[in-house]
Amino acid sequence: MKLNISIICLLFIQLIISQNPVLDEVLDEVVVSSSKISLPFSKNFRTIKIIESKEIINSAATNLSDLLQQTTGIDIRRRGVGGVQGDLYIRGGGFDQTLILVDGMKMDDIQTGHHTLNVILPLHLIERIEIIKGPAARIFGQNAFNGAINIVTKDFNLNENDSPKQKKIDINLSELVFGSFDQKIFSVVSKIVTEKVESIINFSTNKSDGYRHNTDFKKNSYFIKTSINSNQSPINIITFFNENKFGANGFYASPSATEQYEETQASLLGISKTFNSDKLSITPKLYWRRGQDEYIYIRDNPSVYRNLHKTNKFSAEIGGSYFLESGVLGFGLDLSLVNISSNNLGDHKRTTLNLFTDYKFKLFNDKLVLSPGLAISYFSDMSFHSFPGIDIGFNINSNAKLYSNVGKTYRIPTYTDLYYSDRTTLGNESLDPESAISTEIGFKFNNSTWNFNAAIFQRNAKNLIDYVKANENDLWRATNIGELKTNGFEIDLKYNFKSKFSSLNSSFVNFSYTNINDSNYINDINFSRYSINSLKDHFISKLNINYLRNINHSIVFKYAKRSDNLNYSVLDSKIMYKKLFYFYVNNILDEVYSETNLVPMPGTNFLVGFTIGID
Repeated sequence: MKLNISIICLLFIQLIISQNPVLDEVLDEVVVSSSKISLPFSKNFRTIKIIESKEIINSAATNLSDLLQQTTGIDIRRRGVGGVQGDLYIRGGGFDQTLILVDGMKMDDIQTGHHTLNVILPLHLIERIEIIKGPAARIFGQNAFNGAINIVTKDFNLNENDSPKQKKIDINLSELVFGSFDQKIFSVVSKIVTEKVESIINFSTNKSDGYRHNTDFKKNSYFIKTSINSNQSPINIITFFNENKFGANGFYASPSATEQYEETQASLLGISKTFNSDKLSITPKLYWRRGQDEYIYIRDNPSVYRNLHKTNKFSAEIGGSYFLESGVLGFGLDLSLVNISSNNLGDHKRTTLNLFTDYKFKLFNDKLVLSPGLAISYFSDMSFHSFPGIDIGFNINSNAKLYSNVGKTYRIPTYTDLYYSDRTTLGNESLDPESAISTEIGFKFNNSTWNFNAAIFQRNAKNLIDYVKANENDLWRATNIGELKTNGFEIDLKYNFKSKFSSLNSSFVNFSYTNINDSNYINDINFSRYSINSLKDHFISKLNINYLRNINHSIVFKYAKRSDNLNYSVLDSKIMYKKLFYFYVNNILDEVYSETNLVPMPGTNFLVGFTIGID
């Protein structure tokens, strides 16, 4: 009944306010890197979702985890508020099977997939988010098992009245927020311009006393992005450091483990430059990704049980496109040196080498587009593996397209899977990598008023890794449990309109639905720690509208039903005035629910903020 009432109310609001003239402008085209060949969004033949800066700022979300959870096909299983900890899933599967990138630099962690969302970038620093669903291993390498998410950070843009050579230093308070559970968010940003250097510098902190016993947290984020010789072909340098300290009541062990505590760090230092000519475009990258994770079973008594893991990844990449008369050849090479030092997992090193190529060509007067590709990966401790695939697209007209893709995808075990050991859990050095054949067929239609995408997908996975045991008193042991067949479909419909209260173009109504069905071929497992519990039904409705030009109102309704038949409904809302003030309410319906590990999510809570974003 609560679900029906919520949907009816939201649809009623949408019906009233959407009876207005639609947009007649052509929206700016976004170039995405869904393959090694960078293509405009309208010319891609994959299931890609773009969340742009305006939508990010206006959204009913205050952090990256909450924002991603408002996207169809994405499941963020959060533990608490503020994005303090959560696991990321795309179209079901496991939390180790999705890759996060920042400006195209891979943020995978060799320790565990629990650290996928340790990229704690404030939303006002994000230009857009590119979500690539389906087989992506030949594009980004291993761990893009079910898809990948590329976070594109803000570039520096001079104001219209600024001279390119005018020296300038601006320091602005970008966020000051207070809310439930004694939440406090503070962020300050600086813009620096000289004749040859442009920089954005940001510091953010977020802390809370917690919504129940031992769920307090404090997060600090430092971010610098610099462009050298920006008037020519710039050298881009990005660096950030994130630190997260939080009480982890029931987060990982059983719900009775109320005194757990964790501290994590994630950092990135990267440099890149693009070289362009008439027929060739090349972008080399060098970056260092560091992670640190300290886990304490009893917060006030670390001597009982404590783990400390430190990971490093040094990568050199080069990718590019060569333009031929017959088509475009995408190519790339990346070399990574990774290591871990851990009191539990031991000290290990791994060298990885990835070679990849895509070739995009057109037939029948550009109606049919084919893009076959192949990636070959070498892991010093797991030999060679290949990831073939092909994308096929058919241009019905300039706005409508049919597409299909098939590809092999792959995930090597984390070091936690291989070597972890405690009183209840045991890793397995003999694990085989996970693999899958993924396919999808889709249709997309895009113009200035309507955005529509529908896709059906299937994934046949083998050698999936889970922690299982035969008897209740046995140890959990990492095991290749066998095969899993996943079928599903998703629909995403967005209607852009002009509110009768404003001439601005940011108003829209968005409906999306994902259905996932898993056929588990494993019949002889008595106990499973990470048993598949996908979002069987996932419905999202979003409304964004401008009032009186200066007020933006965003409403998000989410309904989730998991494979275990548990379901819940969540309604969020945010009202913003001129990008200066906002009021945010989460879980307006005061739903009692949990997303993972029986960790209860908080009831109705709010944030009141003053903000000046980066334009």
